[in-house]
Parts: sequence; structure tokens; C-alpha cells
Amino acid sequence: MISLGKETIHRYKDFIEWTDTLHELDDNIWLAPIAEGKATVAEIVSHLMNWDNYLINTIIPAIKNGEGMVFPNFDSFNQQAYEYARSGIPKSRLLGEFKQTRLQLIEIMLTEPDVASKNVTSNGVENCPHTGTPYSLLYIIHEFIEHDIHHKNQILSVI
Repeated sequence: MISLGKETIHRYKDFIEWTDTLHELDDNIWLAPIAEGKATVAEIVSHLMNWDNYLINTIIPAIKNGEGMVFPNFDSFNQQAYEYARSGIPKSRLLGEFKQTRLQLIEIMLTEPDVASKNVTSNGVENCPHTGTPYSLLYIIHEFIEHDIHHKNQILSVI
């Protein structure tokens, strides 16, 4: 059984410490694809921030309204984040926005634990098909921690 609680939220927050180190990253690495046909480091950071924003602005209000979580088509949603990263936004500003967004999401989950832990559907499904765990915002955060680690490892492969 997967343990979900404040520890999950704090693990999600810990990623900020690592992203803070990216301020020192050379701009050539920041703006170059991590591999052929892959996103840049800037696009990855924007992508992570975009998902945090989606949780704040769409998922949390839906849960508060007694609705399930509905996630968009990943490809088009991620494309919006990549375009934002390519808009000319300075590295320091994008990293600052990422940090501020992640901290805002953390704060909501810590101050509204009932919202974070409430069992809800995800795209109409009650339990994760891989683990059998009931869906909740905390479970999504648990999955997003793995998502963060995946992208951290991609970035570490080029720096």
C-alpha cells in the first residue's frame, strides 16, 4: 500500500531545492534539446510548472466542487508549456515562476488536507489501474514526484 500524507507533500516540495541549482546552468544548455527530438531544459521546467498550475487552477476547484479530476490531452497541453518556454522568458524568471507555483500548490495542500486526500475519480476512473490505489490529489502528487525524478534525470544527463 502506498503511504500518502504530509511526507508526500514535503517530497514534492524538495524538488525546488534542485531546480534552484539550475540558475547557474549555462544558457546554451538551458535552451538546447536534451536529445534529438526532445524538449529543452527550459521547456521541461515550463512543463512542470504548467502541470502545477493546472492542479491549482482546475483540479483543486473541481475537487472543492465535488467533481472528479479531469486531465487534458497531454500532447497539446505540454505544447503550451513548451511555447511559453520559447517565448523569450528569462531563465531566472521561469525558475522563479516555477518555484512560486510549486510553493503555492504545496501551501494549498498543507492548509486544506481534506481537499488533498479526498478520494475522487481521475478521468472517470476511481482507482489507479497499476496500483489499485484510490485516486486523490495526493496520489497524483505521488505520481508527479516520479515524473519530477524522470525529468531531473533527463536534465542531469546533459549537465
